[in-house]
Amino acid sequence: MDPNTCNMHSHCVHMEIHQVVPPPHKSTLNKLKVRLKETFFPDDPLRQFKGKSLKTKIILGANYFFPILQWGSNYSFKLFKSDLISGLTIASLAIPQGISYAKLANLPPIVGLYSSFVPPLIYAVLGSSRDLAVGPVSIASLVLGSMLRQEVSPSAEPVLFLQLALTSTFFAGLFQASLGILRLGFIIDFLSKAILIGFMAGAAIIVSLQQLKSLLGITHFTKEMGLVPVMTSVFHNIHEWSWQTIVMGICFLVLLLIARHVSIRKPKLFWVSAGAPLMCVIISTLFCFAIKAQNHGISLIGKLHQGINPSSWNMLKFHGSHLGLVMKTGLITGILSLTEGIAVGRTFAALGNYKVDGNKEMMAIGFMNVVGSSTSCYVTTGAFSRSAVNNNAGAKTAASNIVMSVTVMVTLLFLMPLFQYTPNVVLGAIIVTAVIGLIDIPAACHIWKIDKFDFLVMLIAFLGVIFISVQEGLAIAVGLSTFRILLQITRPKTVMMGNIPGTDIYRNLHQYKDATRIPGFLILSIEAPINFANITYLNDRTLRWIEEEEEDNIKEQSSLRFLILDMSAVSAIDTSGISLFKELKATMEKKGVELVLVNPLAEVIEKLKKADESNTFIRADNLFLTVGEAVASLSSTMKTQSTTTEEAHTIVPHY
Repeated sequence: MDPNTCNMHSHCVHMEIHQVVPPPHKSTLNKLKVRLKETFFPDDPLRQFKGKSLKTKIILGANYFFPILQWGSNYSFKLFKSDLISGLTIASLAIPQGISYAKLANLPPIVGLYSSFVPPLIYAVLGSSRDLAVGPVSIASLVLGSMLRQEVSPSAEPVLFLQLALTSTFFAGLFQASLGILRLGFIIDFLSKAILIGFMAGAAIIVSLQQLKSLLGITHFTKEMGLVPVMTSVFHNIHEWSWQTIVMGICFLVLLLIARHVSIRKPKLFWVSAGAPLMCVIISTLFCFAIKAQNHGISLIGKLHQGINPSSWNMLKFHGSHLGLVMKTGLITGILSLTEGIAVGRTFAALGNYKVDGNKEMMAIGFMNVVGSSTSCYVTTGAFSRSAVNNNAGAKTAASNIVMSVTVMVTLLFLMPLFQYTPNVVLGAIIVTAVIGLIDIPAACHIWKIDKFDFLVMLIAFLGVIFISVQEGLAIAVGLSTFRILLQITRPKTVMMGNIPGTDIYRNLHQYKDATRIPGFLILSIEAPINFANITYLNDRTLRWIEEEEEDNIKEQSSLRFLILDMSAVSAIDTSGISLFKELKATMEKKGVELVLVNPLAEVIEKLKKADESNTFIRADNLFLTVGEAVASLSSTMKTQSTTTEEAHTIVPHY
């Protein structure tokens, strides 16, 4: 054979074996610094300040904390025209919604308008989204009202109830701002999409059922939120039903649903749905004034206070027997409103191809709730319905919130007497129409198709809210999702790998039908961090693989020589995890099997090296970069040992 051909052949067959080495030494302080930076500052907000002068750093810092300075410096009359139209449009939606949602929270209707005046001004200064329209939202209003009503009656003790609502708002804002300042926004990620879909659908049904009091004209209605007590109350009080109220409610509900349907079918007609609530309020108010509706059994809002937000700092209660209640209420409503606000902001930012800083949003929403609690406002956030209208109306900057706020201010100063004859049934119809959009059936079907466990979580959240309570249903769903995460941590995925014929690639035997097992080798891939919570499972699972492999080898009259652990997906390991390898090493030695590690990552190999002072299980001959290299090298070793053994047993005759 041609020598060149032989050399080429040997070069093709030969595989270069790369040695796995630990990373360069770093101090503990330096490691901690890197870990904290990656955990809490993945976006590295300080990179824009590097290499800049002090003056530039001050300007950049001011722009970072006050986004209004950034877009305000380039503001023009053209932008103002767009924001003016958007602001007036969302104000027409904010006024009836503010009154309606305040009643949903068992608060005076005027508080809903107060909450649509001050918070939008704060957000316009601190917020980073140009589409987010701020104000009260149905979910937070429902949870706030239902939680506080468990201990305090809004009708028997209205002043105390308002004090607790404002104090809960303060704690909600404090919690939200703290998350942003400490960059702990990942906490709200525990509310998965499945949980939110189920929770919001359940809450939408509960909210709608609660409006039966207004839609039917019932005077004595249950204070409970569950499906059973609400429906029981409805049918036990049939004698209180008012046909005049029912007819008016059906008419305006149909009108609002038609307007909503038109806007969904033809997005360019978004203003039909946006202006419908205010038009219904105006028409119903004029009609009730003309016929003297109170004489016909139709319930009216009544006289509202005129004037802008009064100070409420002296109404906050930081002591007493209800402190635990307001802190818990603030925590839950804070998380819910923050989740909704950030989700809405990110949604429209993606549509508009710009970025929203999650931590700045948390601080903005938090500060506006803290300030709002001292100016007679309750929990507010970015509302999806208003933000959608704001976006469709062509908002260019957060100035649309300022326009909306000024419009609400004019209403508070001059137009409040006009709402005296507004019927409660219309407010109920507005709420029902608004929350219907929270029931996302296509999303539920999509979840069922992709992940049955997520669908179960969603269903439990939905049923829990309907049949138990809003907060307990949410807590059960979060608990179930957390249990799933713990299950994934304590029961990590471990798979057996085989060779793809004709290559040096190794993949999951159950996923790739062409993959084949290598005689004498058991190749396993661990696909999770190794820690105290899963070492027992990993040890038992690995030993079971080995027992099954040995049983197969007995049938095939072969023996297991190597256990290869692919650790490419093991991102971290603790001291308990290190003990796993020591136990496996000892067990494998008794069975005559060699333990081999493939591609342990930097943190893992460093800890293993430190723990292996006697170099018993971390050596150059049992560490490889890829499974292919490991099998090639160890197979070569097996052949060499086999050849040596055969030569040793060969009898050479003497003549």
